[in-house]
Amino acid sequence: MIKRAIYPGTFDPVTLGHLDIVRRGLELFPELIIGIAENPKKRPLFTLEERKKMFEESLKEVGLSGKVEVKTFNSLLVEFAKKEGAVAILRGIRIVSDMDHEFTMASLNRKLYPEIETIFLMPSEEYAYLSSSAVREIAFYGGDVSQFVTDFVKKRLEEKFKKGQSR
Repeated sequence: MIKRAIYPGTFDPVTLGHLDIVRRGLELFPELIIGIAENPKKRPLFTLEERKKMFEESLKEVGLSGKVEVKTFNSLLVEFAKKEGAVAILRGIRIVSDMDHEFTMASLNRKLYPEIETIFLMPSEEYAYLSSSAVREIAFYGGDVSQFVTDFVKKRLEEKFKKGQSR
């Protein structure tokens, strides 16, 4: 049986930190699926399809295209994992405060789907502080986000804020 993992998130937008986790996740699992969550409780800047496209284009830019699949879902994560035949959920932990929430979610997921394991990865040191919300804020104020996201994502952020759609 091939060991498949899900790397879930909102990815609004995908950052170089997310791509770092993907790269390292591929060293652990022969198959990795990026699961982009609809999550109606959050109010994302980008639509579900825009986020999927940004992730796919970012994978191309960093040479990971064809090595992972990008899918969207609007269900419980464990239901998506079951449907995809995943044995693990891959999660990035940046700071200590992430651990509280992630530990709770991992425990609930295991209760709902005992066959699933949650694997926590710390990002590379250069991305330990990076978050999608920080990138959105920098872009909102016209700051340079090129060291945090791919060129495609940078252009999409510039377009989104230039149009004034989210100000």
